[in-house]
Amino acid sequence: MKTAQNSPIPKEVTDVARTLERAGFQAYLVGGCVRDLLLGRTPKDWDFATNAAPEKIQSLFPKTVYENAYGTVMVINESAEDERLRAIEVTPYRLESGYADRRHPDSVRFSDRIDDDLKRRDFTINALAARLSDNAIKDVVDLFGGFGDVKDKIIRTVGEAADRFNEDALRMMRAVRLAVELGFKISDSIFKAMQSHNSLIKEVSAERVRDEFTRIIMSKGPKKGLELLHDSGILKYIVPELERGLGVKQNQAHAYDVWEHLLRSLQHAADKEWGLEVRLAALFHDISKPETKGFSPETKQPTFYGHELKGSRETRKILERLRFSRATVERVVKLVRWHMFFADTETITLSAVRRMIVNVGKENIWDLMNLRVCDRIGTGRPKENPYRLRKYKAMIEEALHDPISVGMLKIDGNRVMEVCAIPAGPKIGNILHALFNEVLDDPSSNRADHLEKRALELARLPEKELVKLGTEGKERKESEEEKNIGEIRKKHHVL
Repeated sequence: MKTAQNSPIPKEVTDVARTLERAGFQAYLVGGCVRDLLLGRTPKDWDFATNAAPEKIQSLFPKTVYENAYGTVMVINESAEDERLRAIEVTPYRLESGYADRRHPDSVRFSDRIDDDLKRRDFTINALAARLSDNAIKDVVDLFGGFGDVKDKIIRTVGEAADRFNEDALRMMRAVRLAVELGFKISDSIFKAMQSHNSLIKEVSAERVRDEFTRIIMSKGPKKGLELLHDSGILKYIVPELERGLGVKQNQAHAYDVWEHLLRSLQHAADKEWGLEVRLAALFHDISKPETKGFSPETKQPTFYGHELKGSRETRKILERLRFSRATVERVVKLVRWHMFFADTETITLSAVRRMIVNVGKENIWDLMNLRVCDRIGTGRPKENPYRLRKYKAMIEEALHDPISVGMLKIDGNRVMEVCAIPAGPKIGNILHALFNEVLDDPSSNRADHLEKRALELARLPEKELVKLGTEGKERKESEEEKNIGEIRKKHHVL
């Protein structure tokens, strides 16, 4: 197992420890940051526990925020480059008792012993404390075998699992999240306790469930996370709609049932490190296949007509129930609604592609293509980027491409007429095309003052010479545009 020396401890963290210790107080890093340091990982959060009371903590640092009723003080360092170091938690040792709402302790008492603080922790791998010395941790306090569990990569609760889950049912989802984030295994006894207490998750707020669900989805192993949620019986209280896909066979293009297809699509999005919206869309894009399933006598294959439309509505209900933000809901719903956009690339037109871009939005079109990749891999097909998909990507890029035109000039026809005192007519077009040809050769000349001066000079040329320059500019524009489109197609390896 890697040691703490693999993960240098930032100065902002060591400064907090030194300040507390110089004032005569204890300062222990606690919880997940100690675990991560032992694993050689960079902690996402830095938390201290101390025997100093909240008011003493506040008196030692220039800027603090008293976070909550449990004594947590946030030490603020606004100049820290790493955003995660701008607020470091410092909490007095405390004892907790009673969890009537299955979330918050009914009573909290401060203590002067680190042992008391560690006893209230959820999992052994989070019930570790350590002091700092020479940019490393020392004097690790391990009351429950957490060091060994980190080494063995196993998740166990501090004390009886039933007690911990009755205190806060969200800990069951947290066990799953830690398993997939760290690549750990949940101990058999803990998993059995999760199965027997899974209904408690109903008492947890949607917002807290959403946060843990999101972290599972955003982990490196979301497929395994969803399988653990299902096997533990928790998923049916969170997103029961997903389990309807179990055993629902698809047509011959698919190697898996709907459930497995959705999980594999999600996992591919994670493997590609795509964002939350793509991952959620991958998980839900076929959510309504079970209720839209039909059968074609001609092909002898299942059909799922309209599943994308019904699925977008179902996705909205699920995400709103989990209290996702409006922006996330709208984006994911749009991706699910339009994921069945494919047509024969031999007959598809640019106008049809442009309509698709309008439907899903320019800001979402590449996420839609990424979703299509996830959908394809989720069927069991090994090839991620076949010709058909590459051709569609090229057509999208071509549709989004701003064509080379005189509209790029820092002067327009109206200004040419005004500056040159000439009426509308072919002469204006020839002047603009001649100017455009010059700008292609020297982009720095695309300045309003320069172009106005050149327009006057061109206007004074004999008509025949101006027509020649205008024609050359027009032909050059068309040639450059054709070259750009060729580069787009070459980039995607299509003809």
